[in-house]
Amino acid sequence: MKIGIIGTRGIPNNHGGFEQFAEYLSQHLVKKGHQVFVYNSHKHPFQQQTWKGVNIIHRKDPEHWMGTAGQFIYDLNCIWDSRRREFDVILQLGYTSSSVWGWLLPSKPEICTNMDGLEWKRSKYSKPVRKFLKQAEKWAVWTSDHLVADSIGIQQYLKERYGKESEYIAYGAEIFSDPSKEVLQSYDLVEYEYNMLIARLEPENNIQTILDGVVASNSKQAFLVVGKHQTPFGNFLKNRYMEHSHIRFLGGIYDINALNNLRYWSNLYFHGHSVGGTNPSLLEAMASNCLIIANNNVFNKSILGDDAFYFEDAKDITSFMGHNKKDYLQYIESNTSKILANFNWSLINEKYEEFMVRVSNI
Repeated sequence: MKIGIIGTRGIPNNHGGFEQFAEYLSQHLVKKGHQVFVYNSHKHPFQQQTWKGVNIIHRKDPEHWMGTAGQFIYDLNCIWDSRRREFDVILQLGYTSSSVWGWLLPSKPEICTNMDGLEWKRSKYSKPVRKFLKQAEKWAVWTSDHLVADSIGIQQYLKERYGKESEYIAYGAEIFSDPSKEVLQSYDLVEYEYNMLIARLEPENNIQTILDGVVASNSKQAFLVVGKHQTPFGNFLKNRYMEHSHIRFLGGIYDINALNNLRYWSNLYFHGHSVGGTNPSLLEAMASNCLIIANNNVFNKSILGDDAFYFEDAKDITSFMGHNKKDYLQYIESNTSKILANFNWSLINEKYEEFMVRVSNI
């Protein structure tokens, strides 16, 4: 097949979950003999035309000077270019700034859209933006030939809300089996004597709730906050906790080996995501021997089951701060088994390839 992947800032990943997914999937598809094209922002640091056999198409992306509106222009540029490529399948990752152009998608390829989470529920957005996102979701549903849901909860929602069937394919992760304490030295950390979270610094990820609970516990163990913090909410958080030197805002870290080691050697790992489907960082935490304390919602519980602790407010966070990872090794072992059985990248990539072959009728 000739496959186009749109909806990301590009590969190799230096942004987030969809980019990491596109990186893994595109390599797999190339190894299986398919011709794969991934659209990259023209501002992406990787400027070559191919990456590990994947064709890279750079398109103008004015987000750096236009702000959010630039995302719409970038998606338009990608979709417009796709009309001349004669793809068999276009895999569209998300819809927030692309579905407004859905009517311009080419007619020949099968349009498969990963519907991501319930974007219109995100508290970071104003009411007018949420209203638009709800409409954008509808446009994505009706301009796509096939829908992909990354969680059972999203699959059920699409059926109930739109009467549409979708293919359930989760995200993937690789078991981290080569830990090294060298990374800890560069961050001045000691194994199992720090706690952490990894997330975009946005309100719906419950970072303030987590950090309020950490402060109330009076624990002085290092607490790592990994995620881009040069944002209005990031600045708010840094100002709020500036007197608590053990809370360390590290910014975004995209070296997967460094991230895996930080997760592996942590004591407690907090996952505050409350909106969306199967979150990639949650699977990666499960695959990196983390003891997880997650926000109490259906998306997290459908993945973790009884092998995690759940919080609803800062008091819950405080109550968990005394936990020791070594006392709950059964949770960690069970989550590792789930990754091996249900969420390993080989399995997820195979499901995507089988799905695209099936819908393309090739």
